[in-house]
Formats: sequence, C-alpha cells, structure tokens
Amino acid sequence: MARPRKSEAPDLAQPVNLTAGVIERLICPPDKAQAFLRDAEGNGLRVRVTRTGAKAFVFEQSLDNRTIRRTLGDVTAHTIEQARSWAKVQSTLIDKGTDPRELEREAAETKAAEAAAKAAQEAAGAAQRAADAQTVAEVWTRYMAERRAHWSERTYSDHLKLTQAGGKDRQRGDGKTKPGPLAPLLQMRLVDLTPAAVEAWAAREAPARPARVRLALRLLKAFLRWADAEPDLKGRADPAAASARKAREAAGKPKRKDDYLQREQLAAWFKHVRQIGNPVISAYLQCLLLTGARREELAGLKWADVNTQWRGLHIADKIDTEGRAVPLTPYVAHLLAGLPRRNEWVFSSARALDQSDKSKARRERYHARKGTQAPAGPVAIGSESGRLIDPSIAHRKACAAAGLEGLTLHGLRRSFASLTEWLEVPVGVVAQIQGHKPSATAERHYKRRPLDLLRVHHERIEAWVLAQAGIDFKPQAEAKPTLSVVPAA
Repeated sequence: MARPRKSEAPDLAQPVNLTAGVIERLICPPDKAQAFLRDAEGNGLRVRVTRTGAKAFVFEQSLDNRTIRRTLGDVTAHTIEQARSWAKVQSTLIDKGTDPRELEREAAETKAAEAAAKAAQEAAGAAQRAADAQTVAEVWTRYMAERRAHWSERTYSDHLKLTQAGGKDRQRGDGKTKPGPLAPLLQMRLVDLTPAAVEAWAAREAPARPARVRLALRLLKAFLRWADAEPDLKGRADPAAASARKAREAAGKPKRKDDYLQREQLAAWFKHVRQIGNPVISAYLQCLLLTGARREELAGLKWADVNTQWRGLHIADKIDTEGRAVPLTPYVAHLLAGLPRRNEWVFSSARALDQSDKSKARRERYHARKGTQAPAGPVAIGSESGRLIDPSIAHRKACAAAGLEGLTLHGLRRSFASLTEWLEVPVGVVAQIQGHKPSATAERHYKRRPLDLLRVHHERIEAWVLAQAGIDFKPQAEAKPTLSVVPAA
C-alpha cells in the first residue's frame, strides 16, 4: 500500500502513527457527524474529529462486550505523549477487568464526601464560634421571653430591675438610677460565666447591697439551669457557677427581720397614721395591718375585687395565681367607703399639682443639670398608673413621730400574724387570711374554711386590735331578714 502524501488527509480506515502534522490534516468525512483516527501503537488511543473541525484525544476499548469510550480533552490542551500515557493507564485497568469510569465515579464521590465533611466541619466550627460568642444579655433576653408566661408580674419585674443598665433620671428625687446587680455580667460571654467570675462579681457587689445580690444569685442559678437544658446551649452554661461557695459567702445570709408592732404600740401607731394628710395612704396603711396582706397585693386591689354584698375581698395572691378571698371586716369596710372613686383602683392616686417651693427648687436643679429651661407653673405629682405606688415615705414619717422608727410596710404584715397570738386564733386561719401555704398535712389536704368561718376569727382580730389602739368603732348592725307566716291559698 502506498504511503499517503504529507499534504493529504490521513486514511481513517488504517491506524496511523500520530504526529502533530497528521492531526492537523485530519478532517471529518462530509457524510458523517464525527470520525476517529486510531493510533498505530495499539493502546486504544484515538483522535476524534467532528464536522465542525473540533479535535480531541479519545480512548476506546471493549470490556465484557461493552465499548468503553473516554475523552481526555482537546488536542491543543495535551501533547501526544501525554495522551498515550493516559490511554495506557486506561488500557491497563480494562485489561484487569476494571472499568475506569467506575473508578473515577468513586473518586468523585469520595472527593465530594470529603468536601461535604469539610464544609460541615467548617459550618459546625462557625456555629460553635457563634454560640461561644453569645453574651449573657442575648441569652437572658431569650430566657425572659420564654419563661415570662410562667412568672408572676413581680418575678418578671425582679428580672428587669436586677439587669437594668441604669443611668436614667429617677422618677422620684434627683440623680440617676443605678445599674442592677446583674448588669455587669450581661456583657460577658455565656461561656465565660464561670464560678470564678461569679465569685469576683459577688465580692464587688455584695458589700453595698447584699440582699439584692442574694436575690440575683437565685435568679442567676435558675437561668443557668435553664440554659444548660437547652440543646444549643448545652455545655456553654455552667449550672454550678451561681452556686459557688465563695459567692454565697460574699452575699451572706439574710438577717431575721424583727420589726413588728407590739400590743402597747398600737395606740401610738394608729394615732399618727390616722393623722396622715393623704386619706388614701392613711386608709391603706391601716388596711395593711388589719388584713395582713402583702404591700403589693393590697395596693393592687380594685373596686371590682370588693364584694360588699357578701363582705369579702378578692386579693391577687403572690403564691396562688387565682388569688384568695378574705373577709371584708367592718372597720376595713368603713375605711374603703370613705375613699374617693377616681378610677378602678381602691387606693388610687391623682395627678395633683404641687406648688411648693421645695418641688419648684427640685425641678430647677433637674433642668440645670440638663441645661434646659424649667417650665413655669406648678409641678405635677402622683402616680401615672392611677394607683398608690410608694407610701413608705409617709409611713416612715408617721412612725418617727410615734417613736417607732424602723417599722417597715412588711413589718405590718408580720405584726398581724404576731398579734393574733394574743387571741389564740388557729394558725391555719391566720395563714389562710395572709395567703401562706399550708404547712401541715391536715391543712394542706383536709381542712377547707369558707369565708364565713374566716370572718368569725378575722372580725374578732380586728375588734381586739382596735380596742388595744383605743379606737371606739361600733359597726352598724346588719338588717336581719324577718320571717312571716304566709297564709295558704
């Protein structure tokens, strides 16, 4: 057979020793979409040419009566020697019964799996860093939003006050509000809230306000236990951080409160409390003693909670979410009847106008600090909520005049419980009136006292207290229903 001229296209029917010139002269027959030129070395290497003139190195060989064809790439991207080496590797695999495409697929899957694992590891690392970067303030906000439905308003208020940033103008008096005890901890990362950090914090805060720090430690302990139970926070919050011994020792133990009214002090206390110029505060303080209620429970009493028909009060109990019913005793009813009905609150507060020189001077000092002009005219005083907020100042003044310094509002609640000992009133009755949890099995599971039974003891307590105070009060006699014989029809 005559060798083709170098200027002619190679014969596609015969294997050819591939050279750059041969590949350059290779053309696709006009009646075909593509054609293949075999390499004379017999390694399965071919050059494919398409009708458009595109040329690529291709490997082709049979395996188990199946034709396996693989493409290396364009002829301009690889040398002939590179193509032959590649084809030799493919041929060797097929000779061993291995499909190179399967190997490549497995390699691709392995590579993809490794890439996915690496991406997941990087994502986990990023999530870990983001979680570790969470501050106590961020988690605390989430904690309050989740738990608020399970808290009373007082508990929620405590969480807000203990973490307040401070620096705002005081609602009463001059100056700025102080940061809450827990405020310094909010800027820390949650993972940094260790026992050592809490101990250092308690050592700084406790000397100035030990009682608030004790409360803060209890709230912080509950918060850390909650955080440790959250799946995304597990391991980042140390539930034992707020239980550190040194932190508890720094806060100290609460001292027993002994402020209460003794029997012989009742007359002086009533005398000066009844002389308080504000009739709402005067009535509130007397009712606080005679009902044994907590200060906020009684301050939140509404006219809708006063039942004059059945002579009862419904008090929003701190412990029982449904509240408790206590008797409306005669003297308390007399005090409530004399109060103004400004709004829904029994112990209401009006937005009055104070024209005293003291109030004007306080306002001028406030605006001087702000660098603003003080408005002319009287100063508005009173609670914007419409109810009595803080009668402590008036009470302290009355106690000072009576020689009873140190008696707190909660001391009046303590006084109620203590004074009932003179009458030997059953402990369970006093506890039910005051809203204490039953302490004995019989009290907790068996004894149920209706309002009328409580009234028998409560009215006796009130009458005795008034008698010791020298107050001559005679309750109006109730109109008793009369019975008459109705003649038969």
